[in-house]
Amino acid sequence: MEPHRHETHPDIVKRLKRADGHLRSVIEMIETGRPCLDIAQQLHAVEKAIAQAKKTLIQDHLDHCLDDAVGMLDQDRRATIDEFKAITKYL
Repeated sequence: MEPHRHETHPDIVKRLKRADGHLRSVIEMIETGRPCLDIAQQLHAVEKAIAQAKKTLIQDHLDHCLDDAVGMLDQDRRATIDEFKAITKYL
């Protein structure tokens, strides 16, 4: 079976590696007794990086895999799929 890859996957990996580094930093901060405000700021960075990676993955899936799955559609049905893809950007 051929690996499932999209153009955005390297960017997603980069974001997740950055989040991993931040998370390791948070653990160290907690273990060394750093102030809660500093820890919360780093946790926020981890959360944002993971959320952005997830959003990118889902959008990429919708933009590519959904089209492959539904195939050719008439204009009315195509409009419904396009509207669905557009509205998910607000999640």
